[in-house]
Amino acid sequence: MSQNRYTGVAIALHWLVALGMVGNVVLAWVVDALPEERIRLAIDTHKSIGITVMGLAVLRILWRIGHRPPAWPEGVLTPTESRLSHIVHGCLYLLMIGLPLSGWMHDSAWKDAATHPMQLFGLVDWPRISWIMDLAPDVKEHLHDLFGEAHEALAWGLYVLLGLHLVGAAKHQWLDGHPTLQRMWFR
Repeated sequence: MSQNRYTGVAIALHWLVALGMVGNVVLAWVVDALPEERIRLAIDTHKSIGITVMGLAVLRILWRIGHRPPAWPEGVLTPTESRLSHIVHGCLYLLMIGLPLSGWMHDSAWKDAATHPMQLFGLVDWPRISWIMDLAPDVKEHLHDLFGEAHEALAWGLYVLLGLHLVGAAKHQWLDGHPTLQRMWFR
């Protein structure tokens, strides 16, 4: 394998997480336009994808700890671009964990959570966060609102960071003429 390419595992995890994040963005944006009988399925699918993305993100982090990403060839990135790239990637990793976690917390504080079990893709029971479930109803209601607002704010952060990530990759690939996409694409 070329030393300028990511490992196959890193590439697969990158694209699985990307697909999950884009899928969840689409679900979040279309859920209100769905017919009433489809809304619950869309929300449950959104939760399942979010938990899956969080798990895949943990695997990505663990893989990255043991497998350094390939270095950029000399002169491809300016010092400012390099710093910005590290900041954007670091924040994306935080959001890959924080966004699903805030959604899980939001769902665990839902007033009807105890009577509506959560399942991953309708196949596997998934627990709510017990310390949140055990709170007094008025506290849970307040936290439900708070965690929902946090989830939405993090989502907007994700949109911005994904935009920066895509613009940066496109700039290096097509404006600068560097094989950026080949580093993170399947052979």
